[in-house]
Amino acid sequence: MTAGSGSLRTPLCDRLGCDYPVILAGMGGVARAELAAAVANAGGFPTLGMVREAPSLIRSEIEAYRRLSDRPFAVNLIPAATDPGLLHRQIETCLSMEVAIFSFFWDVLPEAIARVKAAGALVLHQVGTLPAAREAEAAGADVLIAQGQNAGGHVHGRSPTFDLLRSVLDATALPVVASGGIGSGKALARALTLGAQGVQCGTAFLATEESFAHDYHKQRIVTARGADTVLTDGFVLNWPMGSAVRVLRNSVTEAFGPTLMGHDPERIAREVIAYDGPTPRLRQSTDSPLRTTSGALEQMPLYCGTGADDIDAIVPAAQRLNTLCAEARAQLVSDRHSPPAGRS
Repeated sequence: MTAGSGSLRTPLCDRLGCDYPVILAGMGGVARAELAAAVANAGGFPTLGMVREAPSLIRSEIEAYRRLSDRPFAVNLIPAATDPGLLHRQIETCLSMEVAIFSFFWDVLPEAIARVKAAGALVLHQVGTLPAAREAEAAGADVLIAQGQNAGGHVHGRSPTFDLLRSVLDATALPVVASGGIGSGKALARALTLGAQGVQCGTAFLATEESFAHDYHKQRIVTARGADTVLTDGFVLNWPMGSAVRVLRNSVTEAFGPTLMGHDPERIAREVIAYDGPTPRLRQSTDSPLRTTSGALEQMPLYCGTGADDIDAIVPAAQRLNTLCAEARAQLVSDRHSPPAGRS
């Protein structure tokens, strides 16, 4: 892409097989086949969020996706937060189904990257720090996703999105994708102008018709602003201690008071507050409310990034993608015609 040209196509689009440099984040539980296919068919790049899911569900979601779209897709796994035995079966399932692109996150596990690359797969690795970016590149990642602290859901670093983007771009020749707080075409245009080859969006696609999130979660995002989010490690049950998430404020975060960080999973009571079918969900677990969830939804982690400022309705995913891209094109054209700084 030539900054200011109004064109959104980047070399990453050719590599991933999409029309627009917008990636659906691999949101666990939320980014399932229906949402992934809607994004893919509209020209974006889809990721199925299969974090710690059973191989049977991974298989059924891939099959469902392929019934809805024939476009390329990625499967998101989080090796460092998954039991090694389960991770082995997840990767085995994906490879047996000829998954050609993987998206990894959290700590870099070189052996996981090496395994899928040996099978000929492309690896996108999301990182939250410059050292992690260097580790992922050294381990063989093909694309780096620089996730800033503005992101909703699990957040690995503490740098603002565009600050991290600049530092990663300066340190690598790999394609870099910006992620975190990107809910508008203006943010997409800024990322491309800085040198990113694309962006990854979570919150913007969570609040869509096809998302598997519960309507309560979607509506809370629509009425929220970025300032209504907090970063806390209080929703940590079933993840490693210290794993921070960005969520909307609720009664649980308010009860934390100023102590948003430093929660020890071993000291948290296992209190059932909701169910997904027969599966219990615990207070302060990382499980967000899905279409299938019933119970105390308000007390569950309502993942949301600072890009909520730009989300004011629940719309089809294709509409959200088209709006983002149209706004970005307009911004790039406007930037091209704007006078240089210091001139009227």
